[in-house]
Amino acid sequence: MNYELEFKESALKEWRKLDNSIRELFKKRLAERLVSPRVESSRLTGLPDCYKIKLRDAGYRLIYQICDKLVLVTVIAVGKRENNLVYRNAKERV
Repeated sequence: MNYELEFKESALKEWRKLDNSIRELFKKRLAERLVSPRVESSRLTGLPDCYKIKLRDAGYRLIYQICDKLVLVTVIAVGKRENNLVYRNAKERV
């Protein structure tokens, strides 16, 4: 069963600011996660039902939250890992 994808408004603004090549890499990974979103190695502690997608070479992270009742994956933050900013943004938005 495939999950639907949505973006929080603030995450969508961050998404639009990304370089096209970074967006394409995230799109491929998101497509995989919509089929199977719960990857235990990517689970975030302290944020309920939240997981991350890492682009190690580029240094970017995408944080998403899963809602099983609605069969929905919501992107809540996108950005560089520097200073843990993307994780702090995600924590504020959950």
